[in-house]
Amino acid sequence: MGPTRTDRVRQLVVVLAEVFCVVGTLVGTGVIGTPVAETAGGALSADATLVAPAGTAFSIWSVIYLGLAAYTIWQLLPGNATDVRARATGWLAAASMVLNATWLLVTQADLVWLSVVVIVVLLAVLVELVRRLARHRAEGWVDRLAVDATFGLYLGWVAVATCANTAAAVGDSRWDVSSEDTIAVVGTIALLALLTTLEVGFFWRYGARWAVALASAWGLAWVAVGRTAETPESLPTAVAAGLCAAVLLLAAAALPPVPRERGGQGRRVRTSTPMSAAR
Repeated sequence: MGPTRTDRVRQLVVVLAEVFCVVGTLVGTGVIGTPVAETAGGALSADATLVAPAGTAFSIWSVIYLGLAAYTIWQLLPGNATDVRARATGWLAAASMVLNATWLLVTQADLVWLSVVVIVVLLAVLVELVRRLARHRAEGWVDRLAVDATFGLYLGWVAVATCANTAAAVGDSRWDVSSEDTIAVVGTIALLALLTTLEVGFFWRYGARWAVALASAWGLAWVAVGRTAETPESLPTAVAAGLCAAVLLLAAAALPPVPRERGGQGRRVRTSTPMSAAR
């Protein structure tokens, strides 16, 4: 059987979500609106908190946006309308794009705490999406690049960004999270340790995810750079961020590439039967 109406609607929604995401990006980068770093009185800038990555770190968005465009095209290719991975991820992928653009629009209104809510929901959507990818393994390099790499990098970066966004909201609430104050430093290190622990647990449960680890390690490495080469300076935070980045990379290298409870199973199954594929 060919694609169902639901398949076609899902494909269209993904395309529309991608367009909305592009518009939101134009707003957030300052092409249309105000650059994110300049919103909310600079609460989201690279020097606002101890956990904020240095500015260069945000170049990863170019790769992620390119991947989202590739995914949008991939899910439109002949045969992929009924693909089990497209069916498992399409709605979540569209939701992630809409949430991404929504976050950028929310920051334009200087609603920092609301932006935390949006990015936490985005993080949850990406966790579920990548979890589903672990259940349906890719068959070729196109799938690995357009789907696994895209959403792995997306999840890994958003995980770090969620920590930075939360710290920014706390700082915007007049708490000092941008100095060598002992409470600020200890709180930041605890936040980074929690992030690392949760990601390693995710790798253990659903299989090592190199793209996730690389994106998070990238963000953490730039946190370390920011705390040594830029203000606010904090050597303990820089060391902690560097160690967390190393732990994530080591975990990705040491843990099995497939979920432990399934062993070698969880392999992708292509089907054109709507009822079975929708599960």
